[in-house]
Amino acid sequence: MERKQLFSNVRRLVVKVGTNVLTTEEGNLDRKQIENLSADVSEFVKAKLEVVLVSSGAITAGKASLGLKARPKTIPEEQAAAAIGQTRLMHLYSECFGRNGLCVGQVLLTQADLRDRRRYLNARNTILTLLRAGVIPIVNENDTVAVDELYFGERFGDNDTLSALVTNLIEAGLLIILTDVDGLLSDEGLIEEVRKVSPAIESYAKKTKGDFGKGGMASKIKAAKIVTESGEKVVIANGGAPQVLRRVLDGDNVGTLFLPGKERIGGKKRWIAFTLQTRGNLTVDEGAKDALKVGKSLLPSGIKEIDGKFQTGDAVSIRDEAGREFARGLINYSSEEAGKIIGVKSGEIEAILGYKSYDEVIHRDNLVILS
Repeated sequence: MERKQLFSNVRRLVVKVGTNVLTTEEGNLDRKQIENLSADVSEFVKAKLEVVLVSSGAITAGKASLGLKARPKTIPEEQAAAAIGQTRLMHLYSECFGRNGLCVGQVLLTQADLRDRRRYLNARNTILTLLRAGVIPIVNENDTVAVDELYFGERFGDNDTLSALVTNLIEAGLLIILTDVDGLLSDEGLIEEVRKVSPAIESYAKKTKGDFGKGGMASKIKAAKIVTESGEKVVIANGGAPQVLRRVLDGDNVGTLFLPGKERIGGKKRWIAFTLQTRGNLTVDEGAKDALKVGKSLLPSGIKEIDGKFQTGDAVSIRDEAGREFARGLINYSSEEAGKIIGVKSGEIEAILGYKSYDEVIHRDNLVILS
């Protein structure tokens, strides 16, 4: 299918713009680049497309006020720079979009916001309300309050991952990642199309970073994998190329296109599969694996082993006997309870535990097949 046809039904998209796209060689915000980006996004909105902008650049915008020439090296400096720079960045976006008759709204998120179901839905409702009002939501990680998340491994780590999770949050049909290279490169040059994010594709990622940003190509491929496995499309392209956003949606062969890997996954199952942190592993037999893949629930009789400490409602990884993860789900029993009932029939649960909350260890409505 040609790109133009593939993108013809896209009505909602996320545009992620990296720090290196928004900054000059000296490491300052590039006003002209932000003006051009705002003009291009405004053109989409006026054409009745819904656009969410995930923008880096806050730390870069604030570092000079702290007397720093390079990216901060300590957490307090990074957070202080973000606190200063976020207001400057938003002021510039507000000014540039205002020239095109549009308003912007700031949305700051942490991993904790998206892993809590109620806060996740609140964030979704806020962004969708802004879009319905014709406002441009500008999303960034809330760096100024993310110290605890950093220590416990709960930061997004880069805005590439954040952009993928926001794409899933609002069920956008396309994620465009703008960077400072033409796309995913192999030894032979630009890879125009990727049908599946395989280990071979991941091996092309250059583990190099710009002077001012966090992410590299590896994080962009990770983001593409999250979105395509949810059933949506991704393009990684050079944000410095003239009218690159318009050319992408017009179907020009710019950047690298990552094709959807499977049928679209519903919003709740995207949350389970890609946003939640798994707290344990379940190993199941081949019969249970086959049953899950045709839409059945996971019963205790199919579980051979459990690993990890988890509570009722936590996300767990489901693996086959070879140790390969093929599904994730929300579990109905704690690890202590599950350890007592593995391998038994559902009718025996009450006799073993003294109660039975569910026949299923994981109900099919709370289970996602990954591969």
